[in-house]
Amino acid sequence: MLNFSLSELVQPESRITILDVGASMTEQPPYAHLIRSGLVRLVGFEPDREQCEKLRNHYGRPHDFFPYFVGDGKPAVFWETNWFATGSLFKPNTPLLEKFQNLAELVTPVAQHDIETKRLDDIPEIGAVDYIKIDVQGAELKVFEGGEKLLDNVLMIHTEVEFLELYEGQPLFADVDIHLRGRNFMFGKFIGMGTRCIKPTAVNQDVNQGTHMLWSDVLYLKNWLDPSAFSNDRLIKYAILAHDMYEYVDLAYYLLKHLDDRKGTEYAPGYYRRLSAAFAPAPRTGARPGLSPGSS
Repeated sequence: MLNFSLSELVQPESRITILDVGASMTEQPPYAHLIRSGLVRLVGFEPDREQCEKLRNHYGRPHDFFPYFVGDGKPAVFWETNWFATGSLFKPNTPLLEKFQNLAELVTPVAQHDIETKRLDDIPEIGAVDYIKIDVQGAELKVFEGGEKLLDNVLMIHTEVEFLELYEGQPLFADVDIHLRGRNFMFGKFIGMGTRCIKPTAVNQDVNQGTHMLWSDVLYLKNWLDPSAFSNDRLIKYAILAHDMYEYVDLAYYLLKHLDDRKGTEYAPGYYRRLSAAFAPAPRTGARPGLSPGSS
C-alpha cells in the first residue's frame, strides 16, 4: 500500500467533487481518506431517509445528502426488501436467487412503493462532478442514461454491475459497458467479485463464497489517450484520484508528465522519487518495483 497522498506534491485549484448514488454506511467507501484530506466535496443520494440522515450527521458540511431515487426521471416501483441495501427499482428475481446460497435470504421482497425518480441532469444541487460511485442494485444504466450531460465532466466511475439477472429485466454488465464506452470511458478493472455456490453445495462451509461469479464493482476511466482534452486542474484531479484511490501509479505519472510538459513544472520526477522511496527493494535483486522515469 502507498503511504502518501499525491496531494502532498500537487493540489487542484478547486475541490474534487464526488457523487455517490446509493450511498451507505454499511462499508467504507474508496474515497474515505480523501474526505479526511479536505480536498473533496461529497454529494450523495440515499432514498432511505433514516440512512440519509445518518450520512448527513456522519460527514457534516460541506458535504450533503438527499433522499432521492435517482433514475430516468419517470415514475417507478421501488421493491423494498428485508435488507435495506438490496432494495431496487427492479423486482428481485426470486426463482434465480433461490438457486444460490444466501441470496434470496438477503433479497426477500417485503413491500412495493410507487415513487418518482430524478435524472442526474435535472438535480441542481450536484453541479460539475469529477468522480461517481454508484450502487443501485441493477438500476445503474438508468442512472447513467439520466446523466448524459453530467458524465461529460466525470473522470472516473466506480459502479456495481451484475452478470446474471438478480433482478428481473435488469441491464447487465455488457449493457453498462457498452453505454459507458460510448460515452468516452475506458474499462479499468474489476474490483472484488461476488460469488455463490448453487445449493446445497458450499465452499468450506461458507455460504457467501462460491464458483459462480454473479456481480462485481467495475472501475471506468475517462479516455486518457489525449491529455490535451483536459485542463490543468482536471489533469491534477485525475492524477490524485488515480493515485490515492486505486494506486494507478502509472496513470498518475502519465498525467503529471503531460502537466509538466505543458507548464514547465517537475511534478512527475518528484512523484517518481516519492514512489521509489515508498516501495521496498525486491528480494535478491534490490530492484525497486514501480515506474521507470522514461520520456514517454
